Amino acid sequence: MNGADTVFIIIAAALVMFMTPGLALFYGGLTRSKNVLGTIMQSFIALSLVTLVWILWGYSLAFGTDIGGLIGGSDFLFLKGVGQLPNPDLAGNIPHLVFMVFQCMFAVITVALISGAFAERMKFRAYLLFVVLWTTFVYSPLCHWVWGGGWMGSMGALDFAGGAVVHMSSGSAALACALVLGKREGFGQKPFIPHNLPMTVTGAAILWFGWFGFNAGSALAADGLAANAFVTTHLAAAMALLGWLLVEKMHRGQPTTLGAASGAVAGLVAVTPAAGFVGPISSLILGLLAGCICYWGVLLKERLGYDDSLDVVGIHGLGGIWGALATGLFASQAINGSGADGLFLGNAGQLLIQVVSIVGACVFSFVLSYAILRLVDVLIGLRVSPEDEEIGLDLSQHSETGYKL
Repeated sequence: MNGADTVFIIIAAALVMFMTPGLALFYGGLTRSKNVLGTIMQSFIALSLVTLVWILWGYSLAFGTDIGGLIGGSDFLFLKGVGQLPNPDLAGNIPHLVFMVFQCMFAVITVALISGAFAERMKFRAYLLFVVLWTTFVYSPLCHWVWGGGWMGSMGALDFAGGAVVHMSSGSAALACALVLGKREGFGQKPFIPHNLPMTVTGAAILWFGWFGFNAGSALAADGLAANAFVTTHLAAAMALLGWLLVEKMHRGQPTTLGAASGAVAGLVAVTPAAGFVGPISSLILGLLAGCICYWGVLLKERLGYDDSLDVVGIHGLGGIWGALATGLFASQAINGSGADGLFLGNAGQLLIQVVSIVGACVFSFVLSYAILRLVDVLIGLRVSPEDEEIGLDLSQHSETGYKL
């Protein structure tokens, strides 16, 4: 066991945990004031419910002994065999419990990300059932595919900290949610204006801070690779923020604080699969393009007509896809000896592998999410009534209000 690595990953796990309250603030500020508590609650409850699923069976499905490249076995059900000693097959230098809880925080934030797509219109009890089913049947298998010994990782797909596992999966699920639940009442007829942009910018800053644990911690050691991931994460976020504002200025005439927050998050999303495979200069290019691509991706919902309330598809889905592709372009084996070179260093095959992983992750998450949503709708109904939507989720789902004015 390595004490420095253990302390580092414990801190990284705490940073990733802090991202979920940050996301709650980011999303909460973007909604109308009558839905702020309902939206925050959807992120906050994930800390409890996803954790419970993870320790009982989710972790075992993700990291148990591989079964056919598709799912993990029952090795770690109820945390059986997950103790204070390292597991050399997963993370050889740190206690197995530390690795487990670090991965738990990834599962939590992934589920919370999806909630932005159906903000302001899903029943709370329907959300709870969706969280349990989605964590079990979508997140855990996909995590196994990439990091637990499944077919995607064995194929050679590069996903350092969750481009497919976290962002493409949540983005694809968000699209399914937007389609199944339909549009909010009045969508396209009246503006839905964020009620508290300072809250949103604060949430974005917390996300940026927590993302250092997300990406640097994925090195699973306090070493040079973690340092590289830390730096590339920061550079990509900084450049994506500038890229988004540049495009926004050219398109709308003025840069906005919402654009700055969204651009930073887009860069963080895009660099997630690449952080440990690309160098600082590559991350600058990756981030700049992420800001531009995700800006136009968010505008797509206006043209296509779906109501993704808080732009999960445009930022996390599209940002994750671009990040995975960029990894196939810029990856350098000199940075991470266990990885591979990308197209720009002469390995066109890696880009093809990345494309296969993108299609596999997106199709799997979308189809399973769509099926889960339909099942939940049949069992208990997904959407609040028009009357409850009019008075807001705070009162209709939680009998309280965010503000006393």
